[in-house]
Amino acid sequence: MTSLPRRLADIRSLFESLDWDDLSLQVEREAHARLAIVGPVNSGKSTLFNRIKGRQVSPVKAVPGTTKELVTEDLGPFVLVDTPGFGEVGGVDRAALARTAAEEADLAVLVLDGAAGLRQSDYDLYESLRAAGIPLVVALNKSDLIKRDLAEAQADIEEKLGAPIIPISAKKGTGVGDRLIPAIVEAHPWMAVALGRALPAYRHQLSERVVRSTAALTGLIAAEPIPGLDIPMLLAAQVRMVLRIAAIFGESLSVQHARELISTIAGGVALRYLAAELGKLIPGPGWLIAGGVTGVGTLAIGEVAIAYFESGKRLSTAQLREKYRRIRKRKSKPSISSENLP
Repeated sequence: MTSLPRRLADIRSLFESLDWDDLSLQVEREAHARLAIVGPVNSGKSTLFNRIKGRQVSPVKAVPGTTKELVTEDLGPFVLVDTPGFGEVGGVDRAALARTAAEEADLAVLVLDGAAGLRQSDYDLYESLRAAGIPLVVALNKSDLIKRDLAEAQADIEEKLGAPIIPISAKKGTGVGDRLIPAIVEAHPWMAVALGRALPAYRHQLSERVVRSTAALTGLIAAEPIPGLDIPMLLAAQVRMVLRIAAIFGESLSVQHARELISTIAGGVALRYLAAELGKLIPGPGWLIAGGVTGVGTLAIGEVAIAYFESGKRLSTAQLREKYRRIRKRKSKPSISSENLP
């Protein structure tokens, strides 16, 4: 069992002994995650694809089967795939192509036509994807065209599928950024890096999600009442967080640079870890205090890292530390729960 470090050099030694190469490889794998958009004919897959991308890539026409072949585009480190229509007459080969594309992806978004309701072919496609073991998010598109009560229609489809659905309007953008994108990351946390790196409009939102989930994780790790066991995990979690944020902003950041950035932002970070560990020796709520302190520190480091990359890495050391102090003060009573865990 690891004992409480008695000197700052002990913490530095732990810091050096972590498997940093594995952290870099993990983030690199996350950056290459793939997302497939799948759905029945004329459900709005191309419209959603274009909405997420921010410009037209896949053709959009109110004609069943307009998309004749797989439309893929290199969106940075991963490929977003808009599949051909599924369910039109003579569409057997297209259906197979759609399933193949989805099976090669890390996550699929099944787009249903809300105006048409849930049809047997829709249910069959859902079951096919689910049986393949693909992480799946279901989007009910054209929610603005549903004539009956939306909540009632949503509940009816959710009951039939046995899964939650996200009402959206790809044409208007309703529910895409505020509900669908978070649901995608919730279903597959790796998507935060891949989507953020490829889609600048979502970088801040996805970076903040990475920060919140890491703060929740470090808060729980630090709450472990056995002093010394958590320090390597805390350091690794925070370095991985900074690597993820850098990747989201399209920056190639080395582990060494990530460690240096954390030290620059937080100043005496080793002293803070030692203080948190010593807090566990306090009878009663000491372990809770340690968890809270570490969670707040992670939130502050993460938010400053976001600001750093948003500025084009132009913030000075003084500016970074001032932001860190200000954020720590503002978030002195954070609400961190396991619900935010990746």
